[in-house]
Amino acid sequence: MQRPHTQEAGALATGGGAGAGQRTGASATFAELLKRVKAEGLLDLDPRYYVGRLALNTTLLLIGFAAFFELGDSWWQLLTAVWMGLCGGQSAFMWHDAGHKAMFRSKKAASAVGYVHANLVNGVSYGWWVNHHNRHHSNPNHLDMDPDIGRRTAIFDIKQYPSRKGTQKFVVRYQSVLFFVLLVLEGFKMLRTAVLSIVQGKTKRPVLETFLILLRAAVYLTLVFTLLSPALAVAFILVQHAALGVYFGMIFAPNHKGMQIRDGEEETLDWLERQVLTSRNIRPNWLVDFLYGGLNYQVEHHLFPAMPQKNLGRARELTMQYCAERGVPYHEVGFWASYREVASYLHEVSAPVRRGDVEEQIRRRAMEAA
Repeated sequence: MQRPHTQEAGALATGGGAGAGQRTGASATFAELLKRVKAEGLLDLDPRYYVGRLALNTTLLLIGFAAFFELGDSWWQLLTAVWMGLCGGQSAFMWHDAGHKAMFRSKKAASAVGYVHANLVNGVSYGWWVNHHNRHHSNPNHLDMDPDIGRRTAIFDIKQYPSRKGTQKFVVRYQSVLFFVLLVLEGFKMLRTAVLSIVQGKTKRPVLETFLILLRAAVYLTLVFTLLSPALAVAFILVQHAALGVYFGMIFAPNHKGMQIRDGEEETLDWLERQVLTSRNIRPNWLVDFLYGGLNYQVEHHLFPAMPQKNLGRARELTMQYCAERGVPYHEVGFWASYREVASYLHEVSAPVRRGDVEEQIRRRAMEAA
């Protein structure tokens, strides 16, 4: 199976508990790492922290609304549109953490945060997202079990190519570039998915979700078409959703793409290796932590999805130390390097398409797996 090039964090050893003939990290157990994390209280909820984050997000949105009303019918509003797109991305971190039960003990409080920030602020179906995202967490980067891989036009293994049709084949051919270009449509795609999931009965609360999405559309469209000229109103909507889509995509693209891919009817890795080997961290600093809402600590988030965002930094230190002791590869790179790795991987996977030897590569891979 095609594997990405992996660089381990500089301080990590490759020895540890993996002796000759053993699987890498075979002596590592999630229970041992979990014990260390719990000993420091890193899984304890801290509602006060999230009250502060919710207040910050509300303030950012209010700044955007204030700018919108102050600027009026001016093309400077396109800057406001970008700002509101970024605010939508920040609000996604709130529904994300609410969905993982990392925010409040009260299920009602968490659900309220989720539905408001997903359906009302962004036009995303919270019910669909929770189900979709939980399946992704259970089997990340598994070709058959991870829905995040299945719903993309881009391919992550050459065996996926025959299922692509029409313009999808063109996208795959140049996916190392077009994957990022097409992120401008991600906001619209999420809205379309929300509508379809509600219509097809895939949400637990279709009436609530429908009401919130329609309320959002009514307020949104009324404001832009009342205050702005028709041309500017259309431009505002396009720019705002493009900014939102790019932000969504740039947050999630480095998390797993280009990391270990698995296939088959059964899961081949235990929980610890399944999460660590398929996840990529982006080296933290205060700006990266803010922009990624803690998802730059992707390894730790996947190991401990219910961990409050503010504790992920310390969990990273414990996880890196434990992986070094046990010989489990732990992958962390800088901001720009993460996107270079994603683009390089997408380019490598689609190389047989450009060479015209897709069928040969699929047959060769099948023979190697037999």
